[in-house]
Amino acid sequence: MPVKAYNPTTPARRGMTSQDLSDITTRKPLKSLIKAKKQNAGRNNQGRITVRHRGGGVRRHYRLVNHNLPSGLTLTVEEIEYDPNRSARIARVKDQYNLYHYVLADTSMVKGKTIQTGEEAPIEASNRLPLSAIPVGTMIYAIELTAGKGAQMVRAAGAKAQLMAKEGNYATIKLPSGEVRKVRLEATAAIGTVGNVQHQNVKIGSAGRRRRKGIRPTVRGVVMNAADHPHGGGDGGRHGTGKAPRTPWGQLTLGYRTRRRKGSNKLIVRTRHDAKRKR
Repeated sequence: MPVKAYNPTTPARRGMTSQDLSDITTRKPLKSLIKAKKQNAGRNNQGRITVRHRGGGVRRHYRLVNHNLPSGLTLTVEEIEYDPNRSARIARVKDQYNLYHYVLADTSMVKGKTIQTGEEAPIEASNRLPLSAIPVGTMIYAIELTAGKGAQMVRAAGAKAQLMAKEGNYATIKLPSGEVRKVRLEATAAIGTVGNVQHQNVKIGSAGRRRRKGIRPTVRGVVMNAADHPHGGGDGGRHGTGKAPRTPWGQLTLGYRTRRRKGSNKLIVRTRHDAKRKR
């Protein structure tokens, strides 16, 4: 899918790009597979802002994507659709029992393609199999962390992981972040690469377009008053903080560790941080 550029008719148009949507076959979602999505503008159930810079934007309906297809299904791709809630495309598929599902669309999915699930499915793109039945070296996506729980990893546009090895009851997978981890062989994954690969090359280009996406402006702390931010204040001529950077609530940031994870990492062979360090 190529990226569409615009003539610089206005300053906002200069450099702006968007998706051409040529891979989408219908603009109307299936009513039985959508539900209303409440706009909470980053507030929790007490009305307090827990995620800043959220609010407004175009109203959306949530698409009920099935990340946990049972084995033994034969599905036919009916439509490729746009999903406003995720970067990837979704495919409307119909199984042999005439039931409809939404699944993530990969780069090989087209209208009319047949998809199979289960251990007996052929080793072809878009088919969903247990890791024990997928050959080593295959590119996979929509991977389960726990068998039967549904796909949790590698679901973003253009994402893919590689099945590196199998040993004992575990498969070793290299994730897009560079992390190498073990997953049980009973867990399932789909073969291929998530579609809409050019998503990362789209330039928003204007402030108004960000507002329509529900993203509110970010104000720098150094331009605030001293009462509003630890970086604020000054005589109008100083732009640096002159001290260690902090959050609006006074917590040290940019390198200061704020997480105390207690979860086990015994299944992680190599972290994403180790993968990025120069050897």
